[in-house]
Amino acid sequence: MYEYKFVKVKLSGFKLEPEEDYEVMVSNYAKEGWRLMQVLAPPTTGYGIAGYYEFVFERQI
Repeated sequence: MYEYKFVKVKLSGFKLEPEEDYEVMVSNYAKEGWRLMQVLAPPTTGYGIAGYYEFVFERQI
């Protein structure tokens, strides 16, 4: 059996940069036994851009 964790990383600023370093975040979750399964982009806004990405992690229980 597996458990899942969903983590949103907001994008901000003119260039829509991530608000946190996602490479560090993925490494930290990996140290806790989580495996990155997928990165989801939500529906876009009226300007055709997403406001965040959602990272999906999995680990065995």
